[in-house]
Amino acid sequence: MAQHFSLAACDVVGFDLDHTLCRYNLPESAVLIYNSFAQFLVKEKGYDKELLTVTPEDWDFCCKGLALDLEDGNFIKLADNGTVLRASHGTKMMAPEVVAEEYGSKEWKHFMSDTGMACRSGKYYFYDNYFDLPGALLCARVVDSLTKNNGQKTFDFWKDIVAGIQHNYKMSAFKENCGIYFPEIKRDPGRYLHTCPESVKKWLRQLKNAGKILLLITSSHSDYCRLLCEYILGNDFTDLFDIVITNALKPGFFSHLPNQRPFWTLENDEEQEALPALDKPGWYSQGNAVHLYELLKKMTGKSEPKVVYFGDSMHSDIFPARHYSNWETVLILEELRGDRDRKPEESEPLEKKGKYEGPKAKPLNTLSKKWGSFFIDSVLGLENTEDSLVYTWSCKRISTYSTIAIPSIEAIAELPLDYKFSRFSSSNSKTAGYYPNPPSILSNDETLTTK
Repeated sequence: MAQHFSLAACDVVGFDLDHTLCRYNLPESAVLIYNSFAQFLVKEKGYDKELLTVTPEDWDFCCKGLALDLEDGNFIKLADNGTVLRASHGTKMMAPEVVAEEYGSKEWKHFMSDTGMACRSGKYYFYDNYFDLPGALLCARVVDSLTKNNGQKTFDFWKDIVAGIQHNYKMSAFKENCGIYFPEIKRDPGRYLHTCPESVKKWLRQLKNAGKILLLITSSHSDYCRLLCEYILGNDFTDLFDIVITNALKPGFFSHLPNQRPFWTLENDEEQEALPALDKPGWYSQGNAVHLYELLKKMTGKSEPKVVYFGDSMHSDIFPARHYSNWETVLILEELRGDRDRKPEESEPLEKKGKYEGPKAKPLNTLSKKWGSFFIDSVLGLENTEDSLVYTWSCKRISTYSTIAIPSIEAIAELPLDYKFSRFSSSNSKTAGYYPNPPSILSNDETLTTK
């Protein structure tokens, strides 16, 4: 594979919406998401009212890449070889010797090959995006509460979390104004959303003028997608995209066969009829990557048009687009933004709506003191040997499935389209694909051991 990647070589440029084209004001959106679940659990399911009170310090628990064992209530952080680096029961961190005793140096019981692990299961849940992370804090606090009040050893609260998702985020929730999340975003979008910088809008137009086909593929429903896009890009946002696909139900969009997940036409944001194939550009719901690629062949006149897809979720965007569709993938990794020693207002405008009295979340893209780096961690050495640093499982997946990783689209918007990025590949160093810089913690990558 070539050492470099260039947008100029791509025929089609696709984007996820949430946390990719649309950046959120994370300290505000985290509190809103947390409250949307916590209020449901307390009011509808009878959970302890203490879940409603969150201190600013509590937010340090949030870290991408954690897995929750749904049976025993333990959260774990995995090394690239599947062993457990750190663990907590609820929010209570386990001491290193307890982790060693509980998990040893063998693979975690649910660990499988990369491919198998991409799935979520009834036994564990991976937290890999900023919509997920407030739920990690809530679930950890639920475990704390049930352990303290009931002395529980096994847990079955997940069904109530799923009911909370259904209540707040079901397809009709936006239209019906139900739950907490959508009514609040509608009421004050500026508190939660960042508009796209002019540089990004100009870059999208530049791609279009260069003859690229532009796609928007989001799992958000069409009414919410419209609100976001009008706010961040303007009322004429549809002029930018040849094809808009909402309610895409990723990763199934990439992994399902056409007959399992056909495209649907839309009218007034309601799904109308299933389509046997996709024969023209437009705005659609659901669908599958196979039928989409057939249309892209027709539109480009090429038998193998080259597609690149930008997304923030390894589970929903990057892994499936690469694994099932063999697309180039650009991971939006805001941890690259939080990793640099910036002033807080540079990484997230915290001063927005400062009068809000709720608990202020730390930006979710910054380092967790409890969990340490998203990218690497240390393994305790035996007596008389030094601790060794290893890559995390999350970090390994970035270099395996991403073409490049960037902190935001803005970071590349002013580069020429034929700019040659160093890509992640087995022949390049583990840090080659990070632009503009690798995480500072990986800069001395020769000190790392790969098990």
